[in-house]
Amino acid sequence: MTLFTALQFAGFFVEAVLVGLLFFRRIYKTLPLFSSYLVWSFVSDLGGYLLIRQFQGAGLRIYLASAIIDSVFMFCVLIEVSMSVLKPIRAWLPGWAFLAIGLLIALVGGLLWQLVDFPGFPGDYQTIGHLQLTVSAVRILFFLVLACFSQLLSIGWRDRELQIATGFGFYAIASLSVALLQLHMNQGAGTPELKEQYNLLEAVVGASYDCSLIYWAVCFAQKVPERREFTPQMQKFLLAVAGNARTTRMAMTSSSEPKSGRR
Repeated sequence: MTLFTALQFAGFFVEAVLVGLLFFRRIYKTLPLFSSYLVWSFVSDLGGYLLIRQFQGAGLRIYLASAIIDSVFMFCVLIEVSMSVLKPIRAWLPGWAFLAIGLLIALVGGLLWQLVDFPGFPGDYQTIGHLQLTVSAVRILFFLVLACFSQLLSIGWRDRELQIATGFGFYAIASLSVALLQLHMNQGAGTPELKEQYNLLEAVVGASYDCSLIYWAVCFAQKVPERREFTPQMQKFLLAVAGNARTTRMAMTSSSEPKSGRR
């Protein structure tokens, strides 16, 4: 058994433990999309491993399909975590707030897709690499935003939202660093030395993923503290933004209605 295979099996085990904790701590009630994502990851990783062993010629197509579904899932999870961060004032937010957050995340992802480059690989390999680099960059940016504004958002390292972002951020930093190293090494040469280094780097990515899973398992095994309210400054700012957005929407609605006049 290779080091990478051992890390894969370790990941399967920790994913199974995490799925159990989701139900034990009832996390699925407050974060259903994130919980579904972890269940999907466990089924996808284990199922993909078995399918690729059975149908080795279809391995690339299986991996591409899994990467696309994973990216869509991640988009939904980031929206859910963002709305969870805004929980203290969610009642005052307009009903379409989640659409605005989703549009913002989509715009950032689209911009990063244009900025990130993954040259030198043919066909589906380039699509998978480009997609993974973009998603990793979005995860890192999301983690940095929550970490930098954690005081204003009244969240700490014991809150689920920042724990989730930290796990995603750590894994994304490792996978993005490895991808950039692989591009710099020009893996297309295919020499034995480069292949050995490539396998070692893949093991590093697998180990970082397992570390994120273990971190989540340790965090989710503990009870989450009561959510703190926003600071007065942040609450006033967010309510002002929500109020301005609601006023603008009402003004646009009233202006589009036909006006009745006297005859």
